[in-house]
Amino acid sequence: MSKQIIATDKAPAAVGPYSQAVQVGDLIYTAGQLGLVPGTKTFAGPDIESQTRQALKNLKAILEAAGSCLQHVVKTTVFLQDIGEFAQMNGVYAEFFPEDPPARSAVQVAALPLGARVEIEAVAEACDCASPEECGCRCDH
Repeated sequence: MSKQIIATDKAPAAVGPYSQAVQVGDLIYTAGQLGLVPGTKTFAGPDIESQTRQALKNLKAILEAAGSCLQHVVKTTVFLQDIGEFAQMNGVYAEFFPEDPPARSAVQVAALPLGARVEIEAVAEACDCASPEECGCRCDH
């Protein structure tokens, strides 16, 4: 089985020896995404809500570059700088996964890159639908 590297300028570029995502077979593995605005080193805001929203937008862009979408996410891992902000993160997270949410782990960590409040990574299925109507997904084909 070969791996395919996924990259898009609609999400922050990898700043080290890693890829934004890698597809192997029917699965897409993303790198952790911070709440950085693509093309900058600037957070979408100082608070957990704005950083969570941007991190999820970044994940969405990466999955779409792979031909998939958030609906095909099967597992996420959320790294929080402060577990006390779980409820605020969870409120924003629910906006992106309103139905049949993926499995998830959420943990507090000692620190995140650039002083981020949150980092989120995902594993998603590749979408092999001929059209969104075929499988009812929201992937752009």
